Amino acid sequence: MSTFLTPQQLASRTSAAVDAAVAAGRVLGLTVTDPTVLHDVFSVVVHLAPSPVVARIPTVLPHPDDLATLARRQQDELDVTRWLAAQGVPVIAPSPLVPREPVQRDGFSMTFWSFVPEDRDKEPDYVANAESVADLHAAMRTYPGQLEFLGAADPRFIAESLARLDHYPTLIGAAELDRARREWQILEPLVRSRTAFEARFPGIDLQPIHGDSPPANIFSGVDGDLYADFELVTLGPVEWDLAALGPEHESAYNRGARRNGTRPLNEEVLGFVNALGMLRVVATLTLVPQLPELMEYLKPAVDHWQTMPFAGGMNS
Repeated sequence: MSTFLTPQQLASRTSAAVDAAVAAGRVLGLTVTDPTVLHDVFSVVVHLAPSPVVARIPTVLPHPDDLATLARRQQDELDVTRWLAAQGVPVIAPSPLVPREPVQRDGFSMTFWSFVPEDRDKEPDYVANAESVADLHAAMRTYPGQLEFLGAADPRFIAESLARLDHYPTLIGAAELDRARREWQILEPLVRSRTAFEARFPGIDLQPIHGDSPPANIFSGVDGDLYADFELVTLGPVEWDLAALGPEHESAYNRGARRNGTRPLNEEVLGFVNALGMLRVVATLTLVPQLPELMEYLKPAVDHWQTMPFAGGMNS
């Protein structure tokens, strides 16, 4: 059983991430006198005030020591968001004040973004956001760079986590773990192989997608909404970006797709991505020792997963 980090250890990790970002920012020529933490869950997000730059430092990771793989994903995010911004798409863009590449310091790998003041009085409208994701997908279709197929699902993380969860009996029961492993046997080949996916879902086009529930990652700036947090940007079916959000959000997306002339969501692919997304939730239980507060969010999702069709109906 892994030891859960204490509040003091969590605070120390945050402090170390902030110190690393401040030091890296100063080396890059930024004036930093009043660093302010804006967000601290999976990543520490710190405004390097008074510079108009925000550093994002991932701290809760499946493989904390594998900074090279993390940096490759971060470079994808920087490249995609810079390209989208150049096309006039409303995104939080990489900071133009520093090189647009990940920076590694003191055991962290971080990226730097333009500071955007937040409209804290605006309540998010996730249904409207889901409709607007169809516009984001339309814009991303012509991105010229190379992206990994369904890298956002992180099959390595799922496989390793399902193999290790025997050691976490307080987080998941034996019957639930058995179900997850049996579902993974069915779903894994379709995640690992683009060829297998395309054979199973003929006619379903693949394209660059956000990768991490974009309806929940639209930032309310004082001058308007901005797409944000492309950390899991990937190549995949558009359905992945609507996984586990439910019929109301799916219908909203389809309205947006009809409006901009792109395809609606496919029910069979939705079953696949919903099941796959839930296995990723189960896998995330292995991160609870790094962030104990995660459990209060994951437990309801795991309970809901047990009411869903086995493997999204893919077992036939």
